[in-house]
Amino acid sequence: MEKKKITYRQDGDMWLGYFEEYPDYMTQGETLDELKENLRDIETDILSDQIKIDTAKWKFNRVEAHER
Repeated sequence: MEKKKITYRQDGDMWLGYFEEYPDYMTQGETLDELKENLRDIETDILSDQIKIDTAKWKFNRVEAHER
């Protein structure tokens, strides 16, 4: 399985994280190991199509700022 980059941080007593490739699917764990296990579960669900990824919303249009 290809290695994926993750972003994670500790917030109080919990660890929060997500795959950089799938930023909408954040998870948490009481320990860093539990967080990593939960991330593996998400990856398994994505790869087995149990979670559908809508990549259309990842496309951003440039918006010009207009003065009022």
